[in-house]
Order: sequence, then structure tokens, then C-alpha cells
Amino acid sequence: MAADNPAESLQEEATCPICLEYFTDPVTLECGHNFCHVCISQCWEGPNTAASCPQCRETVQQRNLRPNRQLGNMVEIAKRLSFQAAKGAGGSGVCERHQEALKLFCEEDQTPICVICHLSWAHRAHRVVPIEEAAQEYKVKLQGALGPLRKELEEALALMSKEEEKTTEWQGNVKMKREMIAGEFNKLHTLLREEERMLLHSLAGEERETLQRLQENVTKLSWQSSSLQQLITEIEEKCQQPVAELLKDVKSTLSRTENVKLQEPEAVSTDLKNVYKISLDMREALKRYGVDMTLDPDTANPWLVLSEDRKCVRDGDTRQDLPDNRERFDPCACVLGADVVAGGRCYWEVGVEDKTEWDLGVCSESVCRKQEVTLTPEHGYWVLRLEDGKYEAFTSPSTPIPVSVRPSRVGIFLDYGAGKVSFYNVTDRSHLFTFTGTFLGMLRPYFHPGLHSGGTNTAPLIICPVLAPAGGNLGP
Repeated sequence: MAADNPAESLQEEATCPICLEYFTDPVTLECGHNFCHVCISQCWEGPNTAASCPQCRETVQQRNLRPNRQLGNMVEIAKRLSFQAAKGAGGSGVCERHQEALKLFCEEDQTPICVICHLSWAHRAHRVVPIEEAAQEYKVKLQGALGPLRKELEEALALMSKEEEKTTEWQGNVKMKREMIAGEFNKLHTLLREEERMLLHSLAGEERETLQRLQENVTKLSWQSSSLQQLITEIEEKCQQPVAELLKDVKSTLSRTENVKLQEPEAVSTDLKNVYKISLDMREALKRYGVDMTLDPDTANPWLVLSEDRKCVRDGDTRQDLPDNRERFDPCACVLGADVVAGGRCYWEVGVEDKTEWDLGVCSESVCRKQEVTLTPEHGYWVLRLEDGKYEAFTSPSTPIPVSVRPSRVGIFLDYGAGKVSFYNVTDRSHLFTFTGTFLGMLRPYFHPGLHSGGTNTAPLIICPVLAPAGGNLGP
């Protein structure tokens, strides 16, 4: 065996027969056998222990342990040779303790070991298998675990994608809400600035008128005071004159005093005529642009029924025999407001409390009325819809509108110059949506009450009165 594998023979010669590991601080007995200094010392511990060689059992007369430095040097050479041999063979690494190739795998400690480790007390009773066999077994197990892990990864990536989509959608909603808030406050600021300008203009006019009348009173009283002072001075001088002079024209002087009568100044009220109330509520500000809206029967679809005061419209049960004038919508079941807007601002409110379907907004006066309509700004319509319990703005594509409180009344504000049509939930005083663009030509309020749907949507759209705050409508 030694001739077949000199390296293994050298390893055996460098191994202590007691601990079966490389010699550590080797010593030689009288019989010529070698042991680790610690190993032989432990064998001879105790007072009654006979001093004999653990290998040949020869009695040792004197415990004379001679250090074997040459054997120690040989052990170091054997370690290096074993390490180089294992490293050159590739293998699974080298045991740090014994510098041997890691050829075995301890199942209990789940660690690669060398042959010397297996023979030691630490692993002697453990189940070990060849390291390649263990690697193959665990490779199969690991590959079996890949399938479920890949499935979990796929699900995790899908969930992550959904969360990223949620994040993007949420950030988009936040951006839109932020822009809406900024836009609404900018609109309110604009309205307040105009309200301030007009209120100050009105106050300045009232100030000028009242001050002029008060000044006229002061001027008249000043003139009367001067005349009285002059008469008093004349009478005082006359009283100081001699008798003959005093009696001269005295009757005329007395008559002048009798005719003196103070003229009271004209009563001028200093109470402010207008109530200069500033509203920080958007609806209160918008009501200043309120218009007395009515419906135009010449534009109403023959299926629609208008009230006598032209404030209500609903879907009827029969088609009416009406003139087929070019202004009338047919087949679209809608009607326009009588007001034509070509500039400025106007605001109106429509009651929708019991309805399940409706369209509201504005449209261009020039839209075609003898065909099905496409409710988008590109086709001249700026419209909001309720259908199947959902609210949406007819943009391209349509924009869903989240509504937390169902509106019983919808406010519509048209700012022609700014190119904006804004919709408000009057019930909870919240903003619903704003169309922004550029208007060309005249616009008309647009109403579509929706089909009565077998009796579920028979309630009418009702144009509600919008009262301007005290002080009058300050709109242009």
C-alpha cells in the first residue's frame, strides 16, 4: 500500500496512534514508538497507572519522553503535501484542521469532513456519506424546491406590479386632486379679487355721493353762520351809538332779526347702503354670477316634456307632434337652455335628487342636432353624466369621478374667457370636475334627463333658483 500511494503512507506515519490525528508536539518512548505529548501524558495519568507503551505494551522503566523534532518537521511536510494534493485534485476543499481533502459529509452536523475527522471521537458515531453522494442528494432536493420558489417569486412580482400600478394611479389621483384644489382656490382668489374691486368701487361711489351732500350742508351752514355773525356785530355796534343814531332805522334792524330763521341741513344718512360681505365659500361667490335659466322649447326633442314655466324637463311616454325645425334635437333626447353665452361668466344649478340617469353641461350653438351626438369637447360638448350609479366626465377617454355624497343638486359655472366649465356637488359643496379649453362661438346650457327606464327615472331635471348675495349680482 505504501508503494502504491506514498502520500497516504506518509500521512499514516505522521498520525498519532492514540488520537488518530497529525502528531502534535511528538515524543518518542524507549521502545521507539511515537505519540503526541498530550496523548501519552493522558494515558499515564493516575498514581496506579503502569508506564507502558500503548502500542506494544512494553513496560517503560522510566518515564523518559524524548521530543522527536524530526518527526514534527515531517508532520508539517505531510500536512503541506496533503493540502497541495487536495487542492490540485479540485475536490470539495480541504479540512482546516487536518489539511485533508473533504471527502465525506456528516449528516448529523451537516458539514463536510475529511477521513481523519470521521475516525475522530467528534464524528465516529455519526452517519456519514461520500460528499459527492450527499451533494447529488441535496442537489435533487434543492432543484425540487426551485419550483415552489419560482411560483412564489412570480406571485411576488405580480403583486409588486399591482402595488406599483396602485402607486402610479394613486400618485396620479393625488396630482389631479392637487391641481384641482389649486385651480379651485385660484378661481376663488380671482372671484374674490374681482369682488374686492367691485365692492371698493361701489363703496368709493357711495363715499363721493355722501361726502358731496355733507359738504353742501357745511357750505350752507357756513353761509348762514356768516350772515348771523354780521347781523350780531351790526346790532352790537348800534347799541353803542348815541340815542339819535340808535333810533335811526331801528325798526328796520329789528325786522331783520325777526326774519332770521336757521335753515336745517338736509338729512344725509351715514349708514352704508350696501352690505359689504366677503364670502370665502365658493358657492356663495359663484351665486354672484347666477342667471335666471329657462329651457328653450324649440330645441327640445319631441319625446321630452317641459313644464309651463320652462324650468323642468323629463322623458315622456309618447312622441309629441312638434315642428321639425332645424333647432330641434332629434333623435337625441336633449334640450338646450334659452340663454346664449358668448362671454363673461354665468352660474346655474339643476336639481337631480331622484334621478338615476342624466347628462348636464354646455354645448356649442353650432352642434349638429339631427344625428346621434358624441359628447366630447372635440365635438362641441362639455358634459357630465350619471349612469348606473357612476359619475363620469365625457373627456377622451372618459374620466370617472369619485363621489362620496350623492348630489341632490349640481352647480355649473361657465367662465367663457378662461375656457372653463366647472361642476359642483351643491349637496356637500365639493368640486366634481372642470373642463379646460378654448371656446369659439356661442355656447348653450345642455340638459339630457335620461330615458325613464320603465318608471325608474321619471323624475325631471329641475332648474333651481340661484339667489345672489345681498348687494346684487357683481358679475360682468
